[in-house]
Amino acid sequence: MATASRLLAPAPPPAARPRCLPSNRVAVPRLRCRASAATSPAGGAALLERDGAAVALREFVTLDELRAAVRLRVRTFYEYAIESVGAEDQKRALADREFEALQDRISGKMINFQRVSCINGTVPLSSSLMAAEELCSMCKFVEDGEERVVVGSLDLNQCPWLPDELTGMRPGVNEDSQTRAYLSNVCVAKELQNKGLGYALVDKSKKLAREWGITDLYVHVAIDNIAGQKLYKKSGFVYEGEEPAWRARFLGRPRRLLLWLDMNKEPL
Repeated sequence: MATASRLLAPAPPPAARPRCLPSNRVAVPRLRCRASAATSPAGGAALLERDGAAVALREFVTLDELRAAVRLRVRTFYEYAIESVGAEDQKRALADREFEALQDRISGKMINFQRVSCINGTVPLSSSLMAAEELCSMCKFVEDGEERVVVGSLDLNQCPWLPDELTGMRPGVNEDSQTRAYLSNVCVAKELQNKGLGYALVDKSKKLAREWGITDLYVHVAIDNIAGQKLYKKSGFVYEGEEPAWRARFLGRPRRLLLWLDMNKEPL
């Protein structure tokens, strides 16, 4: 799905390669991991259930959860050869730097960001998780004594623009740009991609954007990320612009499309 829009993200280390992110429909496959008791999360989270597994969709609650979400992003956006020397150290360094940057954005320490929220999809760490031990160990957090795993994540950013990204044209120059917001860092664990979790995360972000008074919601997506483009089209986004080839070459990445959603036309 996703957008590889990364806010003040660290440049990938030489051994890392950016990935495209996918998604579309909701069904949680049975993954395997070590067992643990599962209870409903607090905080009024929306729950998606399938095959006995419940995915809670909500804004992050604890810093432990936020750190787990960042680790999922590193796992999803970057891929390392198993034999890469120092790969684990590089992953930890990336996660630490992005965790600090995300905390700064959420706390309002970074100029330009009026408001930022991290929205996650989490599941209980239970016997219904099969064949995903690495996901469980890397993206696990503990809340109220319960072990959970972050399996999807994104940021909703209320701001006029994102660093190193195309700027949305709406609202116009004579209107209030504080009603503009961007989605970024949209990712779903590879074990759950193409199951609808991405669509559910975007839908959750639209509901929060409405609460914030956002009128124009944007997302950037790589021009070769067809799955991501389909997801956003299904979510109501339409084409507004695209990054010039020279700019993409300068930044060392695939060209990005800028997609727009008119929140005023979204059903209540």
